[in-house]
Parts: sequence; structure tokens; C-alpha cells
Amino acid sequence: MNRVAVLDDYQDVALRMADWSSLPGTDVTLFHDHLADVEQLATRLADYEMVVAMRERTAFPRPLLERLPRLRLLVATGRRHTVIDLHTAHEMGIIVSGTGGLASNTSELTWALILSLLRSVPAEATAMRTGGWQHTIGVDLAGKTLGILGLGSIGRRVAKVALAFDMHVLAWSQNLTASAAAEVGATWCERDALLASSDVITIHLVLSDRTLGLIGSQELASMKSGAYLINTSRGPIVDEVALIDALRGGHLAGAALDVYGTEPLPPNHPLRTLPNVLLTPHLGYVTENTYRNMYRDAVEDIAAYLAGSPIRVVTEATG
Repeated sequence: MNRVAVLDDYQDVALRMADWSSLPGTDVTLFHDHLADVEQLATRLADYEMVVAMRERTAFPRPLLERLPRLRLLVATGRRHTVIDLHTAHEMGIIVSGTGGLASNTSELTWALILSLLRSVPAEATAMRTGGWQHTIGVDLAGKTLGILGLGSIGRRVAKVALAFDMHVLAWSQNLTASAAAEVGATWCERDALLASSDVITIHLVLSDRTLGLIGSQELASMKSGAYLINTSRGPIVDEVALIDALRGGHLAGAALDVYGTEPLPPNHPLRTLPNVLLTPHLGYVTENTYRNMYRDAVEDIAAYLAGSPIRVVTEATG
């Protein structure tokens, strides 16, 4: 019997998102909790030949891979594989296969967060259920400036919506050019100028050595007083301690976050207590279509491996 472990299926949906019955002679085990400890993970996965890891929820560094001598196929859903030690995997003869995904869903969540934050939707919706009525005053988007850090596929979609709201759009990333920004109606500017001029700043950068801690205390202090910060990219791009200080001190009007330095976010994390913060549990890619695409491809990866012809083999880290 071939054994497959499906990790971090938080919502218990993996089985209905793909036809796992197309893998005869295969036992599929779902794990709905998250383990980060290497020893605990090694014990859990010791008897599995194949593992499906959802996005970057669980890391596979050398110390873990070396504790999994039976592992032969690691399916990493999505297109980024920065938390897998591919060198060690290849050294041990472990095949790493990827899957497809969608780029539009995170841009949609970005706008859900911006609108909800600036119009106090969660607070007002909650108040309505307890008899309340009109406690807050919303902030208009028209005429405001949106600063986009990272104008890739997601950032470009965000920019197009901003224009529909009659916002001015500024954009910056390390390799962005003025002509590329102009293609979507944005104006390129230096990072410091973007931070100082934007009413709302949204992050759409890939986490790397260059972007780790990119927004720290100095950058937050340079933002406009009363500005808003949105992060649907990766938590470590923003210094969480510095962000909490900026929010507590009132320099920033608010923040909407979908990503964190530690995920799942610990229950007692101070971000959970701030009234001017809107938090969602890394929902950017969590949609029906994305899950179906990823799990469908995962099943195809497993079938191809069992047939002796692996597909979507990852040979180097992608960011």
C-alpha cells in the first residue's frame, strides 16, 4: 500500500477538492493541525513515502529531510518552494514536484482588506448584531494615493482597481522601471518617496534576502501620519515589533494583515489585541479554484510518480 500524507489541511477540504480515488492502492492520510517542531514532524511522517505540503505552511529543512528515509516524493503546492531544502532533497533522491496556482485571488483579497479597513466594515458589522448603529466615519479612496511595493502580477491587478476608484498610484520595486509602471497607469518613484506620499501602502513583494525586514521602524516612521499599511505578501517583509509600535503610537491609522512572521499566528500575539488592525488568517490564496487546481495537480503528480514518470519536477528554488 502506497502511503500519502497531506499536511496542514486546516479546513478538512483536501479530499473533496480532487479525485484521490484515481490513485488505486494508495492510502491518503489528512492532517488538519500544524506542526513546526522537527522531531514531531519526523515522527509523524516517518512511515510515508509521499507527502503533499500546502504552500509554505510546513518547512522541509535538512534536519527534517534527513529524518525521513522513506520519503521519495514531496509535492509542494504552488509555484514557490523557498522553505524546502532542495539540495538535500536531491541528494537523498527525493523528487520534489510542484503544482499550478492562481494569481488573481490575492489581489481580490487585498481590495477586500483595503475597503474593510478604511470603511470599518468588521466593527460596524459586529455592532449591527448587538443593536448598534453608525459608530465610525469612513475614509474616501477617490483622490487618495495608493503606494504599491512590488508591481508583479498581483501588484498590477491591484493597480488597475485603484485607478477605477480614481486613486493616484505610485509603484516601486528593486527592478521596476518607469515604463513598466506606466503600462498599468502607475507612476514609478523611489521607495522613500512612495512611503512619504502614499495614503495607503500595499505590499506585493516576494520574500527574499533583499526584502526581509524591508519595512522597519525607520520606514514606518517615514510614512505619512494617518496612513494605512496592507500586507498580503509575506509577514517577515515587515518588522512586526516596529509595526505594533507605530500602530500603538498612532502614527499609522491602521493596518490590514493576511500574513505573519509565525503562522498560524499565536493566540496571544499582540497584533490580535490592537483595535486599528484588521487580521485575516492567510486567506490570499485560499479560494475554491486555487485549492481545486493545486490538489488536482498534486494528485496528478502522485500518479505520475507511481507510473515512473514524475512531472512538474522542481530543480531549483523559486521565489
